[in-house]
Amino acid sequence: MFRACIGPLSIFWPVLLSSMGARLSVSEWALLISESEFQGRRLEAKPHYLYYYQMGGNNAGHTVVVDSVEYDFHLLPSGIINPKVTAFIGNGVVIHLPGLFEEAEKNMRKGLVGWDKRLIISDRAHIVFDFHQAVDGVQEQQRQEQAGKNLGTTKKGIGPVYSAKAARSGLRICDLMSDFTQFSERFKVLASQYQSMYPTLEIDIDGELCKLKDYVEKLKHMVKDGVFYMYEALHGPPKKILVEGANAALLDIDFGTYPFVTSSNCTVGGVCTGLGMPPQNVGEVYGVVKAYTTRVGIGAFPSEQFNDVGELLQTRGKEVGVTTGRKRRCGWLDLVLIKYAHMINGFTALALTKLDILDVLPEIKVGVSYSVDGENIPNFPANQEVLQSVEVQYATLPGWNSDTSAIRTFDELPENAQKYVRYIEEHLGVPVKWIGVGKSRESMIQIF
Repeated sequence: MFRACIGPLSIFWPVLLSSMGARLSVSEWALLISESEFQGRRLEAKPHYLYYYQMGGNNAGHTVVVDSVEYDFHLLPSGIINPKVTAFIGNGVVIHLPGLFEEAEKNMRKGLVGWDKRLIISDRAHIVFDFHQAVDGVQEQQRQEQAGKNLGTTKKGIGPVYSAKAARSGLRICDLMSDFTQFSERFKVLASQYQSMYPTLEIDIDGELCKLKDYVEKLKHMVKDGVFYMYEALHGPPKKILVEGANAALLDIDFGTYPFVTSSNCTVGGVCTGLGMPPQNVGEVYGVVKAYTTRVGIGAFPSEQFNDVGELLQTRGKEVGVTTGRKRRCGWLDLVLIKYAHMINGFTALALTKLDILDVLPEIKVGVSYSVDGENIPNFPANQEVLQSVEVQYATLPGWNSDTSAIRTFDELPENAQKYVRYIEEHLGVPVKWIGVGKSRESMIQIF
């Protein structure tokens, strides 16, 4: 199974795989940001599940609420919160090792147990070094000085490390776990390359190498040949595999709102390249989308509301980025964006989260088409200047003005809330399988 996020707007795409039999489910965030609170993850992460993370790094963040406790995940696959789940970080992920262990320690203080015995890391995953993060900050500063604007990166080193990967100068987990002397030499060469490009960059080479050497022992039992591990998982005893995407579909490096995107493929194609598995093993693809649209940072956002509605959605939805702490920009649900994400990912079904945030609105608008200079455009624009200039045509639906947070079945929802969900389904041609009406696992309505 694969779950996908729709955001840069937020769409999350999980994929469900099963083994030998195993087909994989994918969860995709559908729009512009990662859906920060997706209870469906908890519904899918059942015993005998394998839970996989295939792209991105600790630039993304997800909040999972279990028994009223909030856990924040960035690099760890969030399904690891279930003690019966084995989690796998794939080769497409870029790993900042201090960040990984700090994240684990923070969640252990909240109740996470046995994570280190249930985490597998691909030996082909690239490593984010501290100097990658420093370079990220320098590049953002240069963009601001030279062009008067930046990309709004998280400064977690994601762009620089993927650049090094493409330039074939990056270092991987397998390099760290092999001959440390050779690793150290390559590390020094890479560091000197960055210092030649950025003369003011200070790198504590000996200090960072010392820290990295300490991780070798900690990682020894976690690191495996990722391709062989995936093959065995898919061809072994039947089990379900859920793949979690880090970022939203519209943050994809190829299909997102470029250049205001992340540095990896966070659409469904990234599952095969980020895990090392054949496409025929991809099964269900779930798009996760909020009942309204959000975005962190700069970039085009056609349905953004610069008014009381935007403020209400931000406040009621507690829309603050898990990684950056920045307030999210908020607007009406944009079905043009979701349809575009569906074209790329082929969603089997949707998880519609945070419906309860709309409970107090007397009427609700939904973006259904775009126009430029008075003419409708049939597709989602690739060019940012065009996307910035589109005018959104809205359908206006009646609100329901009642609390849905305690509702647990679709039939119990107010009539207008049901109509809102059905309108989305009819416009997209994709069924809604789950509806979120709160933060807890129990607040997820399953329709079928």
